[in-house]
Amino acid sequence: MLLEVKNLSKKYGEKTVVDNLNFEMKNPGVYALLGTNGAGKTTSIRMMLGMLAHDSGEVLWNGKPLDTLSGNVGYLAEERGLYPKYSIMDQLIYFASLRNISKTDAKKKIEYWADRLKVNEYLCPSANSGKKMHAKNADQLSKGNQQKIQLMIALISDPELLILDEPLNGLDPVNTDLFKSIIYEEINKDKYLIMSSHQMPMVEEFCSDITILDKSRTVLQGNLNEIKKGYGRIRLFVKCETDIAEYINETNIGIIKNNEFDYQLKVSGEKQANTLLKKLIENDVVLIRFELREPSLHEIFIEKVGDTNE
Repeated sequence: MLLEVKNLSKKYGEKTVVDNLNFEMKNPGVYALLGTNGAGKTTSIRMMLGMLAHDSGEVLWNGKPLDTLSGNVGYLAEERGLYPKYSIMDQLIYFASLRNISKTDAKKKIEYWADRLKVNEYLCPSANSGKKMHAKNADQLSKGNQQKIQLMIALISDPELLILDEPLNGLDPVNTDLFKSIIYEEINKDKYLIMSSHQMPMVEEFCSDITILDKSRTVLQGNLNEIKKGYGRIRLFVKCETDIAEYINETNIGIIKNNEFDYQLKVSGEKQANTLLKKLIENDVVLIRFELREPSLHEIFIEKVGDTNE
């Protein structure tokens, strides 16, 4: 399998919203599209899916144009996309039929995912006090449970390519962990996943390769581990019991944050960090934490797109 996005562009009038986007997935895994609001992430996803016409470029799946009608693609949109006044069960069966899944097979898959996502009570409520119970309509569900239903729709055909736009947006911690466990299961099935998210820790947890967009353009792209290595170990975290600003200044280290003897510092590398460590030891400073590491994705992201002013 191979996914290729080549020279994908989109304009609205004179405004370019996606400018020559290129990336590819040669192997199963998770690819992240990152950017601030309005950077072009969702527009790019919609063009890939054929929901939105592109002005130039192409999206290839195994060397052929990606066709969501004939190809097995799952999509979880950031916006809620259910019909509010129709029952959840009817909608699930309908969306399954669009993927050429028979009603019998659809019910088996729905039963599995309803149990997995803990939404059985909304699909097949049990009788109560002899009264006939009906499946819930979409507008009777919380936003979190609507998101679970939309994830079921995305997964019901067991897609080869799964696209998740802000999959954890608005979820509580319990359901966040539930969604994460399902994403891990899909990864372990050797699926191809594309993820758009503002939650940098989650991206670091799942994604091997990234593209960062800023004002429609790609500003950083590549393997996340290699990108971090390229920066080097330049973030130093020091926590102690006394003020060490004097020693920090003596070693010409920049202070990023300082909160009551808990410092976040920027160093040029291990040599400068070791120089500070030596000074602290020589002066009998009690250290609680001394950690040198590569910058986080959050820090890299802020560096690349932090200034959003025109």
